Amino acid sequence: MNHGNAIKFKFGAMALVLAAGTALAGCGANGDNPSATADSATASTGQQEASASSAQSAADTGKQGPDNGGETRVVKGEFGDVTIPAHPERPAGIYLEDYMVALGVTPIVQWYHPNWGIQDYLKLDVPQFDISGSPEAMLAQQPDLIMLDGGMDQAAYETYSKIAPTYRLPQSVLEDPRKVLLAVADALGIPDKGQEVLANYDRTIAEDKAKLEKAVGGETVAVLRLNGGDKTMALFGEKNNYTGMIYSQLGLTPHPLVSGMNDYQEIISEEGLADLDADHIFIFPARGDWDSAENKEAEKLLDRPIWKSLKAVKSGHVYVVERSYWQSGGIQANLLKFADIMKHLAP
Repeated sequence: MNHGNAIKFKFGAMALVLAAGTALAGCGANGDNPSATADSATASTGQQEASASSAQSAADTGKQGPDNGGETRVVKGEFGDVTIPAHPERPAGIYLEDYMVALGVTPIVQWYHPNWGIQDYLKLDVPQFDISGSPEAMLAQQPDLIMLDGGMDQAAYETYSKIAPTYRLPQSVLEDPRKVLLAVADALGIPDKGQEVLANYDRTIAEDKAKLEKAVGGETVAVLRLNGGDKTMALFGEKNNYTGMIYSQLGLTPHPLVSGMNDYQEIISEEGLADLDADHIFIFPARGDWDSAENKEAEKLLDRPIWKSLKAVKSGHVYVVERSYWQSGGIQANLLKFADIMKHLAP
């Protein structure tokens, strides 16, 4: 989408990121997806602890979920060994729904936060589980397995363990979506499916990379997020967990401002923006859609002469993309990002 002239954005975005003023998950550390930090889980630690006794009571009376035949196995999680069903029938995967969908498994709930919303791109039709509230809502769904990622600390893990067998993925796998995929597949008892999905994922990367090399070569790329709340722009760095793979995996060339960043993201000043002479820019709003009052106000940043003077703007190489999966790092999210990139750079 060309931003060189007055442009009315009509791209509907989906709610995922924290409201302005709230610490975004991974902000300054992992990008901007709430699954990358324990803050999202520990913010409601008091509520969880208050409900722990009732959860334990239900667990003690046999309400931990359906009987799946009694066959179990032991897996090594971040906080020790845990006995889980060999073939779970009602699995929940807090912050791991993306991987479950990629594996063809429907989770019994989808995480939700009042300030973030849900990962709408997954198109799940299941009950929402408010991670800022009481874990009793999870208990009501009768899971036979709960999987957690790095957004849950040991206190949260112990609370969920009172509801059903809980597997907190080892920290050693969380930095690599491939390893997360295989860990989730293994926990679900479908390791072969995990290998199949991974092979298709890697094949897509190899094919897209070859096409991009021919289409854009060494042309530079940058990813920007428009922050409606404080009317700023954030430049995502090469090490960002949610967009870094477009450089490391697809072989795109990061603009020098991107490759020179030590942080996962940085607010870019007007002076810095003047130096962003990238050949291609991908942009999305932090939250809400472009037609929201907040984003319409922030959109005025794109009317400034400094923005209109940018190389990518003048050449029509600014692309508005859907924000929820561009601020997420799962397998499904990455594949959707790759599809956006191919659509705009190698049609």
